[in-house]
Amino acid sequence: MGRAEYLLVLGACVLVTLPLELAGARVYRRPRQLARAVLPVALVFLVWDALAIAAGVWDFDPAFVTGVRIPFGVPLEEVLFFAVVPLCGVLTYEAVELTGRLLRRLTRPLLDRRKVRR
Repeated sequence: MGRAEYLLVLGACVLVTLPLELAGARVYRRPRQLARAVLPVALVFLVWDALAIAAGVWDFDPAFVTGVRIPFGVPLEEVLFFAVVPLCGVLTYEAVELTGRLLRRLTRPLLDRRKVRR
């Protein structure tokens, strides 16, 4: 895998959660809400990364990143990480919410019947 390994892992995260969108999570269809959920946190962590890299606290192994860096030395893969991982989290959360709503809808008639019989 080599230099594309980090990108491949991020791509796999998106591919694994994509069916959640197709099943009705509706995250990609609401880009403003997604941006409001992801961007503030991503900005904080990007600043944190840039400061840590500048201070020599940590860096990224060149064997596993493409070498493309944004200003302040943060690798492109790390920038994408702060978009992809929250996106996958929001997709998962919305899919769980959708499943809960569907289950409540399906079980409500059953519960109502049990109440009538008592």
